[in-house]
Parts: sequence; structure tokens; C-alpha cells
Amino acid sequence: MNDGILLVISGPAGTGKGTVIAELNKLSSDFAYSVSATTRTPRPTDVDGVNYHFMPRAEFERMIATGEVVEHTEYCGNYYGTLRREIEAKHAGGMNLILEVEVRGAANIKRKYPDCVTVFLLPPDYATLEGRLRGRGTDTASDIEKRLNRALEEVRCLPQYDYVVFNRDGRCAEAAAEIIGIVRSERSRTQRNLDLIGDFIESHRQKTQNP
Repeated sequence: MNDGILLVISGPAGTGKGTVIAELNKLSSDFAYSVSATTRTPRPTDVDGVNYHFMPRAEFERMIATGEVVEHTEYCGNYYGTLRREIEAKHAGGMNLILEVEVRGAANIKRKYPDCVTVFLLPPDYATLEGRLRGRGTDTASDIEKRLNRALEEVRCLPQYDYVVFNRDGRCAEAAAEIIGIVRSERSRTQRNLDLIGDFIESHRQKTQNP
């Protein structure tokens, strides 16, 4: 059996990435989730190793220097990133591994893992995204404007991605099912299954030796 797919999912804040990923895991047991690392202080509801791998800043910087961090960004004075060990531990035995990262991190992962499959998740339009962000009621007007401006920058990175999937209101299950279909198609690509040539020839050899 060929290896699982390393699946990178990106999209602007308010796109519903977490909701779609949760729905994806309801629909299929063939996916694992890569837990990111961060230097921010855990919140009361956070569980180390589940929400994030929490670590001191000095440790995170050491891991960046030694190549143990595949991609990272700094936001509001804290580091966030993907650990190489997280990928190697979970991306095995045919399991598909989901990495939810922002666009710069996705580009870094694509350079280091060219066979990864990248998906850009989008709402149907700008107005829908704005409505979702304002409807949360958790951000200031200034923060919302920053997120909307960032979304306009991020959507320009769409050509760097392999696929785009729309998350329409009330239809996140459809978006999740579409991503599952993409992964199934990718696993059937001939370039991911070249070992079948040798397997087929070997089965012929065994048959001729043991008629």
C-alpha cells in the first residue's frame, strides 16, 4: 500500500477550517491531525499535546536552528510552527496527515515535502467572510479589519495551491467530502503507486515458479 497523503489546509480566518476538519474526521477514520507547537501561554482549557505542544521560547528557537521545526511563524510575540517529529510519527502506515497552516507555512512545507497536497479553503465570497468574522463577537472592529485585509492578501496566494474548496454556510460536510475525494484521487495517482509494477511482475514470477 502506498503512503498516506500529507494534506495541507489553509485559508483566511473565518473560513471555517477547524469546522471542516472536524467534519472530515467524522466522515473518515483515515486521517490524523498534526498538533502544532507554540510558545504562547496555555489557556485554562488547553491540553498540552492536544491543542498545542507548549514549550519555552528558547526551546522553540533551538528546534528551529536544528531543523526540527518544519515551518513556523511569529504572531503577537509568540512562535507557532510544525514539528518534524509530529509529521514523522503520524504520517506512517497509510494514514493521511492534516496540517492546518497559514499560507507562508504552506509554501515552506511544499518545498520540503513536494508530494504534499495543498488545499485552499474559501467562503463563497468576501461578504460571507466578513459576516462570519463580525458574527463571532469575539474580535474588535480593528481586529476584524486586519483579518479582512489579511484575507485579501492570502487569497492572492491561491495559484500556489493544488486545489480550492468552498465552505458554504451550513454545508461544511460537503466541503469535507470534497476534500476526502481529493485525497482518494491523489492516492490513486500513478506516480504514488509505481511499486505496483514490481509487485505485479513478482506475482507473475512466483506463479511461473509454482504453477
